[in-house]
Amino acid sequence: MPYDIPHTVSPSLWVLAWRRLRSDRIAMVSLAILVAFLIMMLLSATGLIAKDWGVESGVNYAPPSFLGDDLESVAPTGAAAPAAPKVSDAPTPVDIKDPLADALAEIRGERGTTAGPSATAEGTGVVDPLADVMAEIRAKGTQAATAEVRAKTLPFGGDKWGRDVLKKTIKGSETSIFVGLAAAIVATFLGTVFGAIAGYYGKWIDDAFNWFYSVFNSMPPLLLILAVAAVLQQKGMLTIILILGLTGWTGVFRLIRSEYLKHKGREYVQAADAIGASNVRRIFVHIFPNVSHVVLVQLSILTVAFIKTEVILSFLGLGVPVDVVSWGSMLNEAQNELILGKWWQLAAAGTAMALLVTAFSLFTDALRDALDPKLK
Repeated sequence: MPYDIPHTVSPSLWVLAWRRLRSDRIAMVSLAILVAFLIMMLLSATGLIAKDWGVESGVNYAPPSFLGDDLESVAPTGAAAPAAPKVSDAPTPVDIKDPLADALAEIRGERGTTAGPSATAEGTGVVDPLADVMAEIRAKGTQAATAEVRAKTLPFGGDKWGRDVLKKTIKGSETSIFVGLAAAIVATFLGTVFGAIAGYYGKWIDDAFNWFYSVFNSMPPLLLILAVAAVLQQKGMLTIILILGLTGWTGVFRLIRSEYLKHKGREYVQAADAIGASNVRRIFVHIFPNVSHVVLVQLSILTVAFIKTEVILSFLGLGVPVDVVSWGSMLNEAQNELILGKWWQLAAAGTAMALLVTAFSLFTDALRDALDPKLK
């Protein structure tokens, strides 16, 4: 009867990394914040929340609800706020005097008589040509006077058009986070592929990629981004993603190239060569799992950097179009509002961006430590 020999399975790199990450409280809190932002972005993208962010639901510069009703926020600085018209004071059609009534009556030769909108002058057969127009003007004046009054306060305040700042911040997070993630994925993919090919093959292929890398790396990043944005001359989320992705791969390339130079001569790669594995299989199946922790860390770092870059571009007017809201466009609007003492849009966008960037940075540091193979 064969004996059951007990055996243990060595945990993988990812299991060990998750154990170290889970023991770090700051990392778990940061991860919870990131997950909350991602869920908020998905709900906003599907229209479940902040769908009506462009609706003018409050008065101009409506203050936050926790500040209370502030009538001075509606009027310009130094001027008293006009009182809202009461429905009972709204003029009725019969109260509005036709400014051309006397002239038309004189033309008809019947001054002092009252005629309806479609009445004709007796004995002359003259039809009032402006009767229907004046009746429409009276009706519109009555409807405008009885229109619904906007809210005087909003949960986190309103902008100059009366749009809810909280909903704008949620919708802006969708734009900024999506642009940051998508651009980071593009840049990380390009840097990984270029670095893997250059580091594995070496020789003239490595020289060609190094020359290409040196051209991009010789210019200041922000200046290169602004130059590409000026050449494209087309605003949009896809344009920003391409700009950031095509200019931000250099850092990933440098790190991945050095890792492949180090790993291509190791025993497990030589063993794969001995059993007949192709170059593509050795690059992406055998070596890549051992350098994937570098890729993940660089993806996190680039996401933070590209979120901040998108905010800068939108703030300068080179980012998203005017019909799309982002944290950068909100900060652009807030700089004019600060002159009037309206600080809530700046506080909302700045707080949301600071919270996300801080959580992402702390999580990236913890992820780098957890994925370090030397800490196994």
